[in-house]
Amino acid sequence: MKVLLFGNNFQEQSLIGIKTLVDRIAQRGIDCAVEAEFYNYLTQQLGEELPAVPFGCDHPVEADLAISLGGDGTFLTTVMWVAEHHIPIVGVNTGHLGYLTTCNVEGAYQMLECFINGEYKIDQRTMLCVSCDEVEIKHPFALNDIAILRCDTSSMIEMETTLRELPLTTYKGDGLVVSTPTGSTAYNMSAGGPIIEPTASCLVLTPVSPHSLTMRPLVVADDATVSVVTHSRAGHYLVSLDGESFTCPRGSTITISKAPIKVLVVQPLHHNFATTLRHKLSWGI
Repeated sequence: MKVLLFGNNFQEQSLIGIKTLVDRIAQRGIDCAVEAEFYNYLTQQLGEELPAVPFGCDHPVEADLAISLGGDGTFLTTVMWVAEHHIPIVGVNTGHLGYLTTCNVEGAYQMLECFINGEYKIDQRTMLCVSCDEVEIKHPFALNDIAILRCDTSSMIEMETTLRELPLTTYKGDGLVVSTPTGSTAYNMSAGGPIIEPTASCLVLTPVSPHSLTMRPLVVADDATVSVVTHSRAGHYLVSLDGESFTCPRGSTITISKAPIKVLVVQPLHHNFATTLRHKLSWGI
């Protein structure tokens, strides 16, 4: 069995826990590989080598499981590197909220044991795929959302939007968020969109600061293709994929659809959506 570890370089409060996790993985006889930059950070901070090997993300390693050590941002970065290889992911929270994560660092090894023993379940999460007719996108997949936003101007942008190649509307405002159910608790929720159970088969279109009060969030089936032509007083506009952004020239077409791959999220057998809402979002309090 082989396990991949991903993490961020802000782990001062969790260094001992992470070292203990790596040591226990090695003692269990499991091959452990740590993303190279994270490996260098850990060895520098700890002042010693780890019983693991570094690897570069540009040369993905085949593995049975990926462990993300950090918060939601680290989890999304891990998804970017392993989702296309169909490697299941365990999210370990060493940050603040960690909405996408499963356990804290103290419970990580127990979660690994559950995985080895088959005492777990897999949530298959929808991803989005995006393309632009004028810009090549290196990593076109997003687990949370794809946002089209105004850039370098205080003026609103206009987004001519089609749904399944049929005219939908022209959104006018600061932008438009197209979200998966997983991402419904991220930018979508902040912009006033609905919270959706992560395994539901739908997408959400939520305008950002719309010019018209009739422009409300819209939930559609996840087999729908959304195309957007954006007009702006600036020469370009911003497109964000799970926080990674790039610019596109005004008048270009962004096409968004369900990706052909899904993210495999490892969860405990007792995990449920209602408990997550109550504990992590203080639902109803």
